[in-house]
Amino acid sequence: MNDMLQTTPDFSIEQAKLLLAEHYGRDGSLSPLDSERDQNFKVAASDGKIYILKIVNAAEPLVESEFQTALLGHLGVHAPDLPVPHIHKTVSGASLAETTRGHGVRHLLRLVGWVAGVPLAQASRSDAALESLGSLLGRFDAALKGFMHPGALRDLDWNLCNAGRSAERLHHIADVDDRALLERFLARFETKVAPRLPKLRSAVIHNDANDWNVLVESADHDRIAGVIDFGDALYAPVIAEVAIAAAYAGLDHADPIGAAAAIARGFHAEYPLLEEEIDLLFDLIAMRLVTSVTISASRRAHTDGNPYLAISEKPAWTLLRKLDAMNPRFAAAILRHACGFEAAPGARAVTAWIEANRKTLQPLLDRPAATYPADLAPYGNSTHPMTVKSAGQRPREAQAIWEDHCRRYGFDLGIGPWGEARTVYAGEMFVSKLIDNRRRTRHLGLDLFMPAGTRVYTPMAATVVSVEIEKEPLGYGCLVALRHEPAGCPAFVTLWGHLAHEALDRLEPGDRLEAGALVGEMGAPNENGGWAPHLHLQISTDTNLLATEILGVGEERYLDVWAELFPDANAFAGIAPEFYEQKGRSLEEIVKRRRELLLPNLSISYDKPIKFVRGEGVWLIDDRGRAYLDCFNNVCHIGHAHPAVVEAMARQAATLNTNTRYLHDNIVAYAERLTATMPGELSVAGFVNSGSEANSLALRLMRAHTGRENAIVLDWAYHGTTQELIDISPYKFQRKGGKGQKPHVHVAPVPESYHAPADWPVEEHGTRFAESVGELIAMMRAKGEAPAFFMAESIPSIAGQVFLPDGYLEQVYRMVREAGGVCIADEVQVGFGRVGSHWWAFETQGVVPDIVTMGKPIGDGHPLAAVVTTRDIADSFNNGMEYFNTFGGNPVSCAVGLAVLDVIEGDDLRRNALEVGNYLMAGFRAMQQRFEAIGDVRGMGLFLGIELVKDRKTKAPATEFARAVSNGARQRGVLIGTEGPHDNVLKMRPPMIFSRRDADHLLAVLEETLAAVTARG
Repeated sequence: MNDMLQTTPDFSIEQAKLLLAEHYGRDGSLSPLDSERDQNFKVAASDGKIYILKIVNAAEPLVESEFQTALLGHLGVHAPDLPVPHIHKTVSGASLAETTRGHGVRHLLRLVGWVAGVPLAQASRSDAALESLGSLLGRFDAALKGFMHPGALRDLDWNLCNAGRSAERLHHIADVDDRALLERFLARFETKVAPRLPKLRSAVIHNDANDWNVLVESADHDRIAGVIDFGDALYAPVIAEVAIAAAYAGLDHADPIGAAAAIARGFHAEYPLLEEEIDLLFDLIAMRLVTSVTISASRRAHTDGNPYLAISEKPAWTLLRKLDAMNPRFAAAILRHACGFEAAPGARAVTAWIEANRKTLQPLLDRPAATYPADLAPYGNSTHPMTVKSAGQRPREAQAIWEDHCRRYGFDLGIGPWGEARTVYAGEMFVSKLIDNRRRTRHLGLDLFMPAGTRVYTPMAATVVSVEIEKEPLGYGCLVALRHEPAGCPAFVTLWGHLAHEALDRLEPGDRLEAGALVGEMGAPNENGGWAPHLHLQISTDTNLLATEILGVGEERYLDVWAELFPDANAFAGIAPEFYEQKGRSLEEIVKRRRELLLPNLSISYDKPIKFVRGEGVWLIDDRGRAYLDCFNNVCHIGHAHPAVVEAMARQAATLNTNTRYLHDNIVAYAERLTATMPGELSVAGFVNSGSEANSLALRLMRAHTGRENAIVLDWAYHGTTQELIDISPYKFQRKGGKGQKPHVHVAPVPESYHAPADWPVEEHGTRFAESVGELIAMMRAKGEAPAFFMAESIPSIAGQVFLPDGYLEQVYRMVREAGGVCIADEVQVGFGRVGSHWWAFETQGVVPDIVTMGKPIGDGHPLAAVVTTRDIADSFNNGMEYFNTFGGNPVSCAVGLAVLDVIEGDDLRRNALEVGNYLMAGFRAMQQRFEAIGDVRGMGLFLGIELVKDRKTKAPATEFARAVSNGARQRGVLIGTEGPHDNVLKMRPPMIFSRRDADHLLAVLEETLAAVTARG
């Protein structure tokens, strides 16, 4: 460079005008422009156009001049619209002219077009301007693809591949701390960057897009007008173009990484970058600055300490110190995200895996987190007393405020959401290292507030990465990091902060934790960093970050980046999304409008009504995101919103839905599959839309076959909502609003062994209860009549989950048939494998009905029902009158029915019902030993009942106690019901997918509720 400064051209304006006329045939007014080593003149030509006449330094090698000329010529041909100085040829058609001074020094001449605009150095560097710059550089480099010239292969210190040479200039850096700073960057470059540079894409690049070589439009400083000065162009890694522009853009910029991200985003849109290039961008930006300050220091040493050079270095040093304070991985995440890549490789796959597998994760607390009544912790409210006390480092006062709130409104859990803006982070540790004069205010974890000592468990298997104590005020206190490596998912880390110190003695790095294992306990303020007790749970998709490097609080500007790097842990922790956003009408408004718009005798469950907005598997989720374990609603037989049912329904509905007057495969396929689950005699199916319709159709079949009306039903039976079914349902006609027993209806006592006369031997219960049916038949015979049918649920449900004594149906069916009647099994509640041992509950009695009705569970919530009967009865029904049901047997309903059968069979749900049901029965019996109020425990598969009594000897019903238990379980997040003539039987009919873990949850809640109700007396 010093040699070139000695050969700088020094032509007068008049001499330059003569050269312009001689070589280019142009005239005009000339004015000098600044240049370090060449001589440039702005030419206002007489033709109204503006040019730049460059007189090249005599020391510049010819190959370099020819290289720049060839580069501009290439752009003129392949990218004529690119806003760069385009070549204008001499009068002889050459791209370069030549002149010789009197002392024999030869200079080359080049005439290029003028690019209008204002230097970026004189404009605000908005994100829009920098993205526009990146876009232009991307277009520029893309236009140079395939271009090569020997001059591009020159050896310059400004080539970032040579940035390591800065180490040779370190002795010119006098300050020890400054030298150490540069040594840190150089060490990273030599180990992490230099070995990877030769593997990157390289091409001819501009190599010096500083803010004096970049022009913005005069009228719009957000738009780049052009780029000039190609004196440093060379062959180098493509990513160096972005790095150099970003290094200059970051000088005196409040957010240098944001500036770099804007340039990278614009460049990527025109010239797509590769992930391996972006991953080196932060270091290359830093190394451009290292090169700059060391070259400047070297020049200063050779110019007797020129103070101007020291002043010009200052912004570079300032930026280097900023970069040194940053975590390079955060910068890389921002830059990757700006180009549309994941903030960390695999980040989106981690989030997707957690969402897809959240149902399999173990509870993080003693119970699933969504089952606790929860409220939003108030840290998002800057004026709330709890926030003020916490920011003022008065955690016990903050804790007292929260505990009082929970007591007053019945909450057990406080939730501090991901992404929440908070003012509570008052310490210096929360000052941003990325953006000047900004604080980190956005919470990047999930906070769960519960009392100190509350245990927390890992939802999935993990390896302990670290256990440490962070001592800073408002820090994490005891901090545990776990690494998770599930199959089919990239590894990720979870951070558990504000724990009690006991974890430090119990856990060690490398320890293996199985799913559900204890991680720690929520710490008290004296050990959790000085907060009201809570867990800070956070996910990091970057497994290379140390626990103390993971940002618990981030900058608002980069919230979208942090969302990938530190994704919301709600799904991992089991928090329902509905907790954060309540939609629709309030409970009060719905109740009011129901009263105004709907039939007034519609009932609402529980003392405090629930508004459910979503179902999922065994759970129902209310409008505040609280999840209830559904042990009551047996309609969703294989679980709420089962994906196989949803998919089958949607697929068929999107294709065709019609009626049985047209041919379709589905109805035949479903009839085949359904009747195949029955004894061979039951071979003809009819499809309807509800259990009531099924039972009404069964009565039509019965009448057509017998020509009679006399009915035998069990006391407290319920068979449907139509009037003819109410007439044969003692549960309805004997109670309020009922019209009493019709003459053709004959009611037999419920064959309930628990309430059988004490002197009846157990083995005779079936025969003794069946005798009552024989007596009814005898009464009819005495009047010259005979029974038309006997109809009963195979396990009476409304009567209190009554399991028929052995031999009962066998004897009843025989007597009814001998009298000419037919036997109807109502399987609307208990069918489809719920009993576990068999498909149908009637099979447990060793009988084959003449007609079977089914509904509720058949469609997993879709309105579908069916009747299956014998060929003889079906032939009797075929009496000339058409049977048609508009929606019964439609293709969509049959597709749903097939999907339900597929799941029951494919997932072996009968076996599951049997095993989990037996497990629950054992648990109930053990509970019976501890609670006197439990008079009887009964069940088969997942059809279960617990009868509660005031006294085990008298068996007096404990109706109020049962109601209190039902409501208490509901308050604890479990749905059960009460049935029986006295509403004293706890009724449980959970979905067939009910697991051992679900059973444990039900048992724990029942235990806690029974204890609480018992204690109240």
